[in-house]
Amino acid sequence: MSLAATAETGEAPQTRGRGDAIAAALAVAAGLFVLLLLGAILVSLLMGGLPALQQFGSAFLTRAIWNPVTQKFGAAVPIYGTLVTAILALVMAVPLSFGIAVYLTELAPLWLRRPVGIAVELLAAVPSIIFGMWGFFVIAPLMAQYVQPWCIDTLGDLPVIGDLFQGPPFGTGIFTAALILAVMIIPFIAATMRDVFLTVPPVFKESAYGVGCTTSEVMRAIVLPYTRVSVVGGIMLGLGRALGETMAVTFVIGNTNRISTSLFGPGNTIASLIALEFPESQAGSLKLSSLLALGFILFVISFVVLAISRLLLRPRLRA
Repeated sequence: MSLAATAETGEAPQTRGRGDAIAAALAVAAGLFVLLLLGAILVSLLMGGLPALQQFGSAFLTRAIWNPVTQKFGAAVPIYGTLVTAILALVMAVPLSFGIAVYLTELAPLWLRRPVGIAVELLAAVPSIIFGMWGFFVIAPLMAQYVQPWCIDTLGDLPVIGDLFQGPPFGTGIFTAALILAVMIIPFIAATMRDVFLTVPPVFKESAYGVGCTTSEVMRAIVLPYTRVSVVGGIMLGLGRALGETMAVTFVIGNTNRISTSLFGPGNTIASLIALEFPESQAGSLKLSSLLALGFILFVISFVVLAISRLLLRPRLRA
């Protein structure tokens, strides 16, 4: 059959139509598979943790005890450690990430931008256990010998904030874990900031420079207002990464099930507690159920954070 006859009969458009329908069906199936998988994980964690939630009720979220001998379990300590370390990590990582992004988009020579950008992105490829070993063998001794003693002597006696910098300088603890987390999430936040800063129309910045604005004024008055939603979204992505980190935190947080008012005190996170206690849990035990309940709580926290970040990361092409 000639091409003209094919065009007249419409067979080619029908074939293309069937191909488009198959491709669309496969795409829908892939999307639904992700949703089903996500729902299956959520339901399995909830069903596994249901005995513990039924046993302890709402007190499970506020009880600061974890005693397998007496079968008393509570999630207050790991929840506290998870949130505090993640927030401290953001406090340290966001300014550094912002500085890296500004340097790569505004200050660095063109020949240097790509190597530095690649180096920052490669930092995200380092396995978490390597960060944990580095933190335990390098950072923790430095903290115990120099940083923590200085902070205790200088800040420990101050009113209000003094309690945050007291205690023995062991080197490990919540602050050290937050420092390691900050290093781990810097490449995620910095890469996001760099990419969204590059979306600012050059004419906006050129106009600001043309009327005499400095680089800091351009960033504050032009770039940040234009990209603030996406910047917040990138920060939320970093927060989601920090909430779920396991091995790096386990190495340096101290793994003690108590809430300390000092940032230098030991603690626990949900992920580190699960990693340590799960291998010793027996099937069907209340301890295993409590660990699964902790996993469900972490899943919910992480899901909410990442869902918000995805909403904030929508491109503002119509802005």
